[in-house]
Amino acid sequence: MTGHADPEDHMVEVTRLSTLVELDGERADPAEMAVSARLEAVLSDDRRIPLLDDRGWSESIHGGGVDIREFVSVGDIEETARTVVGPDEPGEDHTHEGMAADHWGHLADILRRHGVAAHPAELERLPHEVVLGERLREWLGRARPLPSWPDSWPDPGRG
Repeated sequence: MTGHADPEDHMVEVTRLSTLVELDGERADPAEMAVSARLEAVLSDDRRIPLLDDRGWSESIHGGGVDIREFVSVGDIEETARTVVGPDEPGEDHTHEGMAADHWGHLADILRRHGVAAHPAELERLPHEVVLGERLREWLGRARPLPSWPDSWPDPGRG
């Protein structure tokens, strides 16, 4: 079982992982996006324990007047967030399996230092939500709408 006993003898467990994704700084260039990602363990008593707070990524698109928000979806951001807070890619003399074992073991060690017992394999199987921060949601909401499909063009959705 993953967890620890609190003073009242209730077992506290990690119920899910949660990654908060937020804009880094102010975005002056609509062709660029830089975000930070913070991974936390959410416990059964609703406490959150920070696991990783040094992750993030940036993307840019080239072309005059192009707004990256036209090409980035919430699903893309969620997928990338789970990747950047997950195990690193293996280098020479390392395997994907070894990197994953090191990653999940490191997260279990952080939890142990906070008094929560967690097995690496159990952490890997937990649900993992991605939460977009307020500034990122507002920034994405200001994207120019995609042009509508002209009625005179064949609709690719109809076969």
